[in-house]
Amino acid sequence: MKSALQNTFRVWVAVTFLIAASLFAVYLRNGMTGLALFIQEWPLSNLAVTLASTTLTWLLAGALLTLLTNEKINKDNLWLTTGFFLVMFVYLNILRERFRYGDYHYYLEAATALANGQPIPDTYLYLPLWATLLQFIVSLGDQGVMIVLWAVNVIALTAFYFLLIRILERYGFSHYLSIAITIFFLLINTPLMRTLGFIQVNLMTMDLILLSLLAYPKNTFLSALALALAVHLKTSPAVIVLAFLLEFNWRWMFWFAVCFLAIGFFPAAVNGIDVYLQYVNNAVLLTQIPDTNFHDTSFDSFLRFLNPFFGIQIQTTRLMALSAKVLLLIATLYTMAQNIFAQSFSKENRLFNAVPALFIFMTLGSPIVWDHHGMFVTLAFLLMLKRIQSPTHWMIFLAAYFLEFMLPSFDFFPWSYGRLLAPMVVLWLMFATRKNDEPSPFITSANQWLAKFAN
Repeated sequence: MKSALQNTFRVWVAVTFLIAASLFAVYLRNGMTGLALFIQEWPLSNLAVTLASTTLTWLLAGALLTLLTNEKINKDNLWLTTGFFLVMFVYLNILRERFRYGDYHYYLEAATALANGQPIPDTYLYLPLWATLLQFIVSLGDQGVMIVLWAVNVIALTAFYFLLIRILERYGFSHYLSIAITIFFLLINTPLMRTLGFIQVNLMTMDLILLSLLAYPKNTFLSALALALAVHLKTSPAVIVLAFLLEFNWRWMFWFAVCFLAIGFFPAAVNGIDVYLQYVNNAVLLTQIPDTNFHDTSFDSFLRFLNPFFGIQIQTTRLMALSAKVLLLIATLYTMAQNIFAQSFSKENRLFNAVPALFIFMTLGSPIVWDHHGMFVTLAFLLMLKRIQSPTHWMIFLAAYFLEFMLPSFDFFPWSYGRLLAPMVVLWLMFATRKNDEPSPFITSANQWLAKFAN
C-alpha cells in the first residue's frame, strides 16, 4: 500500500511540474495570448475562479497524498483530517460554479475611493479598516481584487473548520462529536454558502471571535487583539466585548483598548480622520432606509413592509423597530444573566456562559440582517445541542435550525423572516433549558455511537 501511495505521489509531482512548466513555456513564448489558446472561459463561468478552484483542489489532493505517503494520518486524526478534506473539496466545487459575486464590489468601490482621495461611498457600511487595507491592491483591478478576496475566504473557511471544532471541545463536547457536528454544520449551511458566494467578511470575523474566545485567559493580548480586529471588520462584534467585561480582567481590558485604538489609528493615518466621520454618516443613513428587502431579515425590514400595507408612517415604524430591539436586548441580558448564574454552558468562567446569548443580539440588533449573517449565531445554535432534553424542545430547536441554516435563501413574505424568528426561538430555549445539568440524550447517545464507530 505504501509503495502504491509513493508511486501515486510521484506521478502527482511529475504532472504538477509538467503543467507548471508547459504554462510557463507558453507564456514566455507567446505571453497571455498564448495561454488563451490553452485555457477557455466557459459561458457562465469566471476564469479566475475556475483556475483558483482547480489549482487549490489539485494542491489539496497533493497535500492529502503527502499525508498518506508519510503516514501522517492515523487513528487519532483520521476523522479530523477526513472531515477537513471533505468540506474543502465540496466548497471548492461549489465556488467553482459561481460566475458572479456581490459584496466585494462594495469593498472595492470604497477602497478605490480612498485610493483616489474621495469620500467612502454610502454603500460601504463598515469601519474603514477593511477598505483601507484593500486600497493597496486596487491596482490589481476588479478581477484581481476579487480573486484575492476569494482566496482569503477559502483560507478563512479552512481556519473556521478547525476553530469551530476546538471551541466545541472547549465547551465540553467530545473530540469526535465536535468533528461530526462541524462537518454536518458546514456541509448544509445556507448562510455559509451566501457568505462565500458574496465574498463577505463574515468568516474572517467569526474566525477572530472564536480565536479571541479560545485564547482567553491564557493569552490575554492575543484574545484582545483578535476581538479588536473583529470589531474593526464588522462593528457588530462590539456586543461580545460585554462578555469579556464581565470577567473583570483588567489586563484584557487594557490590551483591548490599546489594540482597538492602535488598529483604528491606521486608517486615520493613511486617509485622515474624515474616514470615521464618513462611516458615522453612512451608519446614520442606514437607519433611514425607507423600503424593505426580503433578504434583509431585520426588525427594521420586517416592519417597513407593513408601512404601505397598513398605512403606518415610517417614523412610527422606526420607533417600533427600536422598541423591538430594546426588548430583545432586555431579554438577551436577562437570559445571559440566568445562564451565568446556572453555569448553563460552561463551568469554566462567566465569559463562556455569557457569549451564546450575546451572539443573538449581535446579529438581530443590527439595522440590516442579511441571510449570510446567520453565521454569527453559529455557537448560539450548536451549543444548544448540549442543553436540550425534552422532545418538545428538540422539535422547536430543529425547526429553528432548519429555518436559519438549511432553508435556501428566497424572497417570500413573511416566510423569508424565519431567519428573524429562529434566533429568538433559540434565545428562549437558552432560558428554558438553563437549569438542565445532565447532558442531553443526544450527547450521550452520539458520544457512545461515535466512540464505537471511531474505534
